Amino acid sequence: MKIIIDDKIPFIHGALEPYAEVYYLPGNRIKSEDVADADALIVRTRTNINEPLLKNSKVRFVVTATIGFDHIDYDYLERAGIAWTSCPGCNSESVAQYMTATFIELAHKYSLSLRGKILGIIGAGNVGTKVIKKALALGMNVLVNDPPMADIEGKKGFANLDELVCESDFITLHVPLYREGKYKTFHLVDRKFLAAMKPEAFIINTSRGEIICNTDLKEALQKKIIRGAALDVWENEPEIDRELLPLTDIATSHIAGYSADGKANGTAMSVQALSRFFQLGIDTWYPGNIPMPNPIIRLAKTGMEGIKQAVRATYDIYSDDRLLRNDPGSFEFNRGNYPVRREFHNYTVETTERETGKTLRQLGFKVKQI
Repeated sequence: MKIIIDDKIPFIHGALEPYAEVYYLPGNRIKSEDVADADALIVRTRTNINEPLLKNSKVRFVVTATIGFDHIDYDYLERAGIAWTSCPGCNSESVAQYMTATFIELAHKYSLSLRGKILGIIGAGNVGTKVIKKALALGMNVLVNDPPMADIEGKKGFANLDELVCESDFITLHVPLYREGKYKTFHLVDRKFLAAMKPEAFIINTSRGEIICNTDLKEALQKKIIRGAALDVWENEPEIDRELLPLTDIATSHIAGYSADGKANGTAMSVQALSRFFQLGIDTWYPGNIPMPNPIIRLAKTGMEGIKQAVRATYDIYSDDRLLRNDPGSFEFNRGNYPVRREFHNYTVETTERETGKTLRQLGFKVKQI
């Protein structure tokens, strides 16, 4: 058996070598001649899985080690009889950590209190539900819009889009990219959407760059139609709009889901799925020896200042922001060489104040009262 693997997928080296010939290639350079005699592929979003790549190949199974799958032509795979799967939820906690840092840093920059602010969440899947929990822990109120889910579960508990856009202080996007159809999300955020937002509101995108019309967002920020924006994903990435970049409050290189835990989860789900398909017997495989920074955080302050200290100790979002601002051409390098970031649950926070400890537990930290 022959397996082609994107060479930027972490923790996977050695996992499948006992069972197959394994070849590691840059994801954006995998070509039809590379996969002609392959049985399986493990890829990321940088590999377009479609007929030009797979026609006349032996490939029977494709795994994308990501939650998103808009790089996969699943209609073609079905016609061709090629099985495939993604890794839903693998990095959801990582994105929720990124979002928590974003809320805290925007509040700090603009001297805002998060308590009582309205967060509009568009998309309440694996990521959105975890962001809801973080926002509630920070004292925010939440409006949720998810038309596909509302059609299944009923409209109770869901806000319509117009209501959410008009009332929210922060709007965050956690939806797949659908270019057409009933649930179309391509350019969901356009000039009309932005004009309906509060002038003091922020837009945050960690889903897919094409959900926001970047040209319309640039205009809205230039004309101060909205207060600000935080972008982890961009139209046409890695060739991002360099005029939009300096207008944003936080700008990163599509790394919101790139915690070591999220990466390990995606890799594990990929290996396990491949194992089940080919009956390799490693259905519970998980990477070992994931690096861990100092797991103890001793708070010098309480309240929101203490929470800010704890979040920053796990993740300095501005370190990622600086890398992109200093060199917009480093987008792919930043993704391929991302440093170790561990999620909240790996850390124990020592604090003297019970309410601070309660909030930190709700965010996902372990807490030791001292």
